[in-house]
Amino acid sequence: MFERELIILIVQIIAALGVVVSVVYLGVQINQQNKITKAQFGHSLTQRLYERYFETSTNKDYAEFLAKDWNADDLTPTDITRIQMAVITYLVDIFDVYDKVQEGLVNKSHLETRMNTLKLGVMKTTAAKVVWSYWKNNREQSFIDWFESEIYDDEAAGNVSLEESLKMSKEVNTVR
Repeated sequence: MFERELIILIVQIIAALGVVVSVVYLGVQINQQNKITKAQFGHSLTQRLYERYFETSTNKDYAEFLAKDWNADDLTPTDITRIQMAVITYLVDIFDVYDKVQEGLVNKSHLETRMNTLKLGVMKTTAAKVVWSYWKNNREQSFIDWFESEIYDDEAAGNVSLEESLKMSKEVNTVR
């Protein structure tokens, strides 16, 4: 009887050790998968930037569009629409990267790179301010506060006057 209890005890100890080893192995696997996922997100974000850079270097029309003064008084409705679509693209990219940084899925450098580009003046144009005034409603207040402090500092927080907004809206087919 004693031998049987000893055998059962040994089997239980071996089973418990097996569970511990399995849990440790599972933890290692999860850690590796997290690193792979982070690397994949980082790579896809970097790839998006490379595609924009490549497009700029190989597409003369696109490069001329980017080189245009986006705050000029003589912008055509087509120019304004293109600018607004570009700004929307930049904002959607920032939203995505910001969320991934907050979730710990990518390094903050991905966000800083994009924000540094926007700080060069793109978001201070009237067209960008009009876009921001609409699109910021899709984000929580903490993001809005962070973004506006990063981009606009102590300025009017990216607000565009009603007069500017109406003038631009009349020229493009975004508000009718």
